[in-house]
Amino acid sequence: MRLAAELFAEKGFQATTVRNIADEAGIQSGSLYHHFDSKESIADEILSSFFSEIMSAYKAVLDESENPRDTIAGLVRVAFGTLEPHRAAVTVMQNDWNYLKGMDRFAYLTKSEDEVEKMWVDTLRTGQEEGLFRADLDPKLTYRMIRDTIWVAVRWFRPGGRLNAEGLAEHYLKVMFDGINLH
Repeated sequence: MRLAAELFAEKGFQATTVRNIADEAGIQSGSLYHHFDSKESIADEILSSFFSEIMSAYKAVLDESENPRDTIAGLVRVAFGTLEPHRAAVTVMQNDWNYLKGMDRFAYLTKSEDEVEKMWVDTLRTGQEEGLFRADLDPKLTYRMIRDTIWVAVRWFRPGGRLNAEGLAEHYLKVMFDGINLH
């Protein structure tokens, strides 16, 4: 699965064949069918395990945080924390989202994304109601901007680089909460 995920991320889901995956694994392509009935099944396993893990982590943040600012900070940390262990899944989602969500077996992608969006948007709205966040910002648009700026980091973030995922998240939170202007 790890090799398949890397190939999907590198070549794209549609361009990757079962033969490519088998060649990368050093096995006959027919051998993959003992474990998976198709490359869609492999992608399904990769993406469903990613969503399961991130949903669990997001829910833990919602349960443990004391206020909306802490919740948003925790959600940002979780999202950045997925970039290394789930780099391929995040890349596949970015590159192949529109193609995959059109397939019945991947209907959970849209459902999961809607659930994640609701977590973030509800937290942003609560923060606005409590006077912690600016009332003039659209919560849904704000969420999408945060999500997209975090997920796009998967394209340039490298483990062992100048900043690890935790350092990147903390820098992002400084910019997001404190801005770049001197006060």
